[in-house]
Amino acid sequence: MPAKSAAQQKAAGAALSAKRGDTPKSELKGPSKSMAESMSEKELEKMASTSRKDKPEHKSDD
Repeated sequence: MPAKSAAQQKAAGAALSAKRGDTPKSELKGPSKSMAESMSEKELEKMASTSRKDKPEHKSDD
């Protein structure tokens, strides 16, 4: 599933880093923390690799 916003893409990247052991899980906050717990490495890779071009910083509530 591709990221819908730049913030979501960044959070997925942080979660992926922690999942791989590059970043301590204790440094994760908010959405990236729950993403690391609930998503597989493959799902995180897919979301983190989404291009940020033409994406809003935050997803609207529509």
